Amino acid sequence: QVQLVESGGGSVQAGGSLRLSCAGSGYRFSDYRMAWFRQAPGEEREGVGGISTGGASTFYAASVKGRFTISRDNAKNTLYLHMSSLKAEDTAMYYCAAGRGVNIAFMTPSEWNYWGQGTQVTVSS
Repeated sequence: QVQLVESGGGSVQAGGSLRLSCAGSGYRFSDYRMAWFRQAPGEEREGVGGISTGGASTFYAASVKGRFTISRDNAKNTLYLHMSSLKAEDTAMYYCAAGRGVNIAFMTPSEWNYWGQGTQVTVSS
């Protein structure tokens, strides 16, 4: 069956960096556009950014643009999120998602087909 497994979360001080990974299995990874979302306690899930199937196109939410970078390695069936200059407001559970044919700028959770279980990122100020 389809599985997306995130890893790399943890606790970091403000200004620091983290790299999240998302390993996909059970489907043709390279056929799906991928995205990262996050959800803080008591808040709705929000899109962080997305990447096209080949990795040539990316989209970022305004709140992370210039600080976060999304990439993918289709040979390894893995999606990455490199986060730098982290702020306390980046604290959230981070989820990866896969979508077939979805517009990567559409950061609406219902548009995406498959989801991981999430990895926690905590940024202390």
